[in-house]
Amino acid sequence: MLLNWIIPIILAYLCGSISFSYFMGRYRQGIDIRKHGSGNAGATNTLRVMGKGAALIVFILDVIKGMAGVGIGYLFRTDPTSLTLMLVCGIAAIIGHNWPVFLRFRGGKGIATTVGVAAILFFYAALISGVLGLIAIFISRFVSLGSLVFTVSLPFVMLVMGYEMTLILLMSVIALLAVFQHRQNLKNLINGEERKI
Repeated sequence: MLLNWIIPIILAYLCGSISFSYFMGRYRQGIDIRKHGSGNAGATNTLRVMGKGAALIVFILDVIKGMAGVGIGYLFRTDPTSLTLMLVCGIAAIIGHNWPVFLRFRGGKGIATTVGVAAILFFYAALISGVLGLIAIFISRFVSLGSLVFTVSLPFVMLVMGYEMTLILLMSVIALLAVFQHRQNLKNLINGEERKI
């Protein structure tokens, strides 16, 4: 029983540890993306350093990575009606993105991967939170603020939509991870030093 959880969680973490932003930097410009821009190995920093095309590719691949993590949980679940293992594996993929074993645990902030996890498991809740996040970006021009609006609002939207509490609590873990990864952005927002797109 324990192996039914440990193996898929490890596999999902390793899947999440594949950094497409890092590989894009190496392939397109021969650089380590973590030494440029914000120092973050994610789609937003890819946009700043390498432009829209590279950022879009990285974003899509990171979304798919989150979906793949959920898919690993789907393959290993023993209860066909439960989403818990799938969401836990999604969290593992996000943790892998943020702290990838292949890059000495220096990765991204996990937002695109979170989009993939949420979209495949809770599509309408993710859509509502995604619209709120995009509105926040459109009004403020701060990607970090929109990212936080998206992730932090998700558990509340799920609560209103009547999802089971276990899933809401697990999504709250994802929201806390996002807040932790954006702690410097929050300081910059408070101090008026955050960079706009």
